Amino acid sequence: MAAPAVEGAAVTALRSVLLRVRHAAERAGTRPERVRTVAVSKTKPDSLIRQVYDAGHRCFGENYVQEIVQKAPQLPEDIEWHFIGHLQSNKAKTLLGGVPNLALFEGVDNEKIANHLDRAVSNLGRNPLKVFVQVNTSGEASKSGIDPSGCIQLAEYVKLRCPNLDFSGLMTIGMPDYTSTPENFRTLSNCRVEVCKALGMAEDECELSMGMSGDFEQAIEMGSTNVRVGSTIFGPRDYSKKLPN
Repeated sequence: MAAPAVEGAAVTALRSVLLRVRHAAERAGTRPERVRTVAVSKTKPDSLIRQVYDAGHRCFGENYVQEIVQKAPQLPEDIEWHFIGHLQSNKAKTLLGGVPNLALFEGVDNEKIANHLDRAVSNLGRNPLKVFVQVNTSGEASKSGIDPSGCIQLAEYVKLRCPNLDFSGLMTIGMPDYTSTPENFRTLSNCRVEVCKALGMAEDECELSMGMSGDFEQAIEMGSTNVRVGSTIFGPRDYSKKLPN
């Protein structure tokens, strides 16, 4: 029996993306299994996420608290959820309480949100939460993220002052059209060098989350270990269904 057209499109697209990730990793001299592909499923229905899940994928990302806390309980518990981007500090408890299988928070951009996440993890009694510090590599006021000049201080704060958080890397969103330039990627890579030097970490212990649908191959070639791919897998987003963060 033929698969539904939507299922076929999403699964075919996923396989194409994973192949492109593998080839980009090989070009970069990186083991392909060291590059994680986050299927960003914001505004997409549970049924479409489940189709991609049934094809074997386990890592999914969301950007809005209301959306992820509605979806997560309806989907398999072995999904590794990423929350991507800015979070209002008063939503930390809602996010962590509603998504017990949140695997990684991509978006610590100030000490206040780090404190709220740390406290929420402690109150829930869950294992330490892996987090990435978000760096604003494009210098745009509209973008969340710490200025590159402050990333060492914020990474140190998370690592040394937040015992319930596990500082695991750096992330950046990129340019306004949601594609980046080598300058963005180079800035984040340079931040990693400085952060690892300051914290006494090996660089392979500090991930780089950069690259989206339009530029993930270039990002991998420049050192990304975590790419966030949405529309290339799931198709255009329906922003009429966008939920507030």
